[in-house]
Amino acid sequence: MAFLAATGISRAECGCLWEGSFAEVQAATDLVVAGSVLSIKGNAVDISIEEVLRGRVFREDIRVWMQTRDYCRPPAYDFPPDSRWVMALQRIEELPPDGFDAGTPNFSYGRVGDYFLSNCGGYWLSYSGEAVTGNLVNAPRWARDPKMTPVLMELLRAYVRGEATRDALLEASREDPALNELMLDTKSFLRGLNSDPES
Repeated sequence: MAFLAATGISRAECGCLWEGSFAEVQAATDLVVAGSVLSIKGNAVDISIEEVLRGRVFREDIRVWMQTRDYCRPPAYDFPPDSRWVMALQRIEELPPDGFDAGTPNFSYGRVGDYFLSNCGGYWLSYSGEAVTGNLVNAPRWARDPKMTPVLMELLRAYVRGEATRDALLEASREDPALNELMLDTKSFLRGLNSDPES
């Protein structure tokens, strides 16, 4: 928020409707990548691409433009350096008439050839180890970190390629009640051991 005050840019709220979870929105985007954040520059983040899941890109690093003005995008500071993400992105093909201000070049709509990340659906997933979490499938609207079982990246890859179903994603993202019960029983058992005066 401090950067907005420093640049004189007001933060108007965007008025988009929820477009769906990642499973629903990713197919309509230009590029789906997995990567890590190199740096934040103004309202953009530079992403080092680890893997292209769908689409084509000819660079190892790309710039992804985030929220400023009333653009329906998440804030850049939600994606700190070294964090890893899977993102479904749109390519910037042309700029709106007021998309660039020479007085604040680091805060703009973006540059032609770069990408932007929409805030109007589950367009990004947190990527840790070899699993993803986030608004993947059937999650509540606007929930960015819903309670779910992490889903293996291999299953997400298969889904994006059209080799796995939405139901398979949904099943993988549900917590296993039997596993939860086993974990609770184990914790109870361990507490019993710790309270045993003879142990």
